[in-house]
Amino acid sequence: MEINPGVFVGNPSRRIRDDLWERTKESIQEGRAVLVYSSNGEQRLKFDVHRHPWQPVDLEGLTLIQRPLSGDQKSTRRTGWSKARAQRRARRPSWRSQFD
Repeated sequence: MEINPGVFVGNPSRRIRDDLWERTKESIQEGRAVLVYSSNGEQRLKFDVHRHPWQPVDLEGLTLIQRPLSGDQKSTRRTGWSKARAQRRARRPSWRSQFD
């Protein structure tokens, strides 16, 4: 069943699922594909990826999707003190600054 363009959901047998996955990998040209299917593990899911930068990684029996950081990505975390702290410090009496 195609629930969204390019998104298919179903419960085929293992043989059919593997055949569909191979056909998908052969027919996909520049795109990428992700296959999620049920399994008997604790998480009850397994993942297969094709030409996708995000890779499934096993972490103590739990499969997580690892997204690689590229070299040009910078952290959005700001460093230093906040503007509010700087304003509070500016309002302090001058005699308190000798104890800081």
